[in-house]
Amino acid sequence: MIRHRRVLLASLTGTTVEFYDFYIYATAASLVFGPLFFPGEDKWVQMLSSYAVFAVAFVARPVGAALFGHFGDRIGRKSTLVASLMLMGGSTVAIGCLPTYEQIGWWAPAILCVLRFGQGLGLGGEWGGASLLAVENAPKGWEMRYGMFPPLGAPVGFIAANGFFLVLGAVLDDRQFADWGWRLPFLTSAVLVLIGLWVRLKLTETPAFLEAEAQHAIPKVPIGELLRDHLRPVLAGTFCVVSTFAIFYLATAFAIGYGTGVQGHPKQIYLSVEMAAILFLALGVVVATTLSDWYGVRRVMTLGFAGCAIAGLTMAPGLGASSMVTVWLWLSFALFGMGFTYGPLGGFLPELFPAGVRYTAVSLVFSLGGIIGGGLAPMGAAALVKTGGLASVGLLLVVAATLSLIGMALIRPRAAAR
Repeated sequence: MIRHRRVLLASLTGTTVEFYDFYIYATAASLVFGPLFFPGEDKWVQMLSSYAVFAVAFVARPVGAALFGHFGDRIGRKSTLVASLMLMGGSTVAIGCLPTYEQIGWWAPAILCVLRFGQGLGLGGEWGGASLLAVENAPKGWEMRYGMFPPLGAPVGFIAANGFFLVLGAVLDDRQFADWGWRLPFLTSAVLVLIGLWVRLKLTETPAFLEAEAQHAIPKVPIGELLRDHLRPVLAGTFCVVSTFAIFYLATAFAIGYGTGVQGHPKQIYLSVEMAAILFLALGVVVATTLSDWYGVRRVMTLGFAGCAIAGLTMAPGLGASSMVTVWLWLSFALFGMGFTYGPLGGFLPELFPAGVRYTAVSLVFSLGGIIGGGLAPMGAAALVKTGGLASVGLLLVVAATLSLIGMALIRPRAAAR
């Protein structure tokens, strides 16, 4: 029992650190990175540029998935998870030390792109490995509930990241925040990484990996076998992930930028509303994973995809409202529905693949879905909202939900029967 608690803590702690690192960039990109790293008078151009660099990490994720997945399947989960955490944390701390465009010119956004790529590489190998760490140690019938711990790192990391920015906004004025205050969350990541490493270095290998190793069921090139023999579940799983990323980044990164930059809501109030709404994501994850173990993951995730579509259709009157209460209600509904698509993924995706290619498969599927649903969504939304308003942005969520429903339909019933 003590070993299981340590495993669950390690899977939660690592993804919390990873998502904290990722979200502080998303928040800073929405609030200050435009004028700091990209020249010009047009705020929309600055925001688009900032979101374009944000998308770089999603391009890096499949590379990280293939790289860390290879070693995770070949040499084990533990050491690979330690390496991914160090890469992500190191890139984040370096962003906190980066000079601005005013100080070093175009070198600033160029280096920012490189460091953002490093963040993406690390996260590409993190989420899949943390999910396997939890699920491959789970008792029978508890796979989805054990698998919820890596997804719970998302709301915990989000609250830590935005809570930090909220505190900074309360004690610093706008000038101080833009000059140096935004760097503090990035530099603090060093402490969180050390905590994550301390937890993970105490782990042992998962039973599933040890069994595959004993049976010589580990391929020399996992990604080659994966794409040769398991292409259908790769495509299906990727589509299933799309709506999760789309709804999250539109309800967080895009919403913060739109609400504070376009609608003119006070930054402190908007961040507080986001933090209150993100609690419903955590609630959705817990409810969805429990129901998935009881009634089947396919039904629960399909319900989440439907919720994503509804959130898209109601985005204009919800997110675009002048009342912050209405905005909070829409954000809470959208993120609670996301919990039904995101929470079960930690247990659902590993079931689609054999243990010998599972690290590569889960990491790659999660990363490819992130490119489509997360990397392109905020940038596409920022372009669409200027011409078609929030209603056109909402259609992105409807399209994402449709793709995820198609992905679920592609999965053979036996693979998704749980």
